[in-house]
Amino acid sequence: MAVYIAREATKLWRKVCAEIAVELQLLFEKWRLLLAGLVFQYIHGLAARGVHYLHRPGPLLQDLGFMALPELGQDKGYVSESVFTFIFISFLLWSFHPFIYHSKRFYTVLLWRRVLAFLVASQFLRIITFYSTQLPGPNYHCREGSKMATLPPPHNVLEVLLINFPRGVLFGCGDLIFSSHMIFTLVFVRTYHKYGSKRLIKILAWLMAIIQSLLIIASRKHYSVDVVVAWYTVNLVVFFIDNKLPEMPDRTNGSSLLPVTVKDKDGRTKEELHKLEKDCKMKEEFHKLLNGNTVDSTDRRQRVQMNGKHGEDINHTLSDATPNGT
Repeated sequence: MAVYIAREATKLWRKVCAEIAVELQLLFEKWRLLLAGLVFQYIHGLAARGVHYLHRPGPLLQDLGFMALPELGQDKGYVSESVFTFIFISFLLWSFHPFIYHSKRFYTVLLWRRVLAFLVASQFLRIITFYSTQLPGPNYHCREGSKMATLPPPHNVLEVLLINFPRGVLFGCGDLIFSSHMIFTLVFVRTYHKYGSKRLIKILAWLMAIIQSLLIIASRKHYSVDVVVAWYTVNLVVFFIDNKLPEMPDRTNGSSLLPVTVKDKDGRTKEELHKLEKDCKMKEEFHKLLNGNTVDSTDRRQRVQMNGKHGEDINHTLSDATPNGT
């Protein structure tokens, strides 16, 4: 038994090391985009912290979701956060499963490159939206009478830049439309729906997203409009960006570890060379059309010779058929 465990542990370690080498090579190529996505997460947190200084508490707005769903109460606000934490950690662990499991469909670096692109685009729209109009926060610490509903003016720039993490993130006010929790949830669920392999988990993931939406409203952390807008905005953002980004190579066939891009001595890929060759052919055909030539020169010379010979044969025939003296 010990020998079997040692042998399997050795195989697993080799598999992990091989996958790390592959992912590191991709990371060295794509690190700029990944770093930009991570930096924007801080910018998004900084923007949410900034709008808290502009927040002014007021009476709760009339909300259909508040009427339909019973209020969980301040002491049960952890329920929605627990569900979100479960979704976040589950997706994080799943995205790194190619390091361990033999069956794999994607590269972790390329997957997170797409995920961060979806998050950045959605968060950029969110920043524009909640700075356009500040609604009175429905959360308990954002209501009238709470000391955390408004922030005093900052004493220095450093106080703003540090964003009082993590308390400033958990107890923010004013960043309502649309829900940041739903951005992460929907991006993760849609990504697993496309690249995941378990149909049952896909169904459960969408159910978790619906439950998360209802819990956010029942916890009074957002208005219903914040969740509704997130549902159609994030789905549209993911749809359009996913169509613009190059599709990730499929690893299910196990044909290659890395996406192969053959380059010539000038550093051009095979696809670029094929496109360049196609453009050259199109330009050549275009010039032929402008010059009135649709055939090459050799074919043209052969036709001229044939036409000349045919003309001589006609002349001989006519001369033989013409009577003398006329």
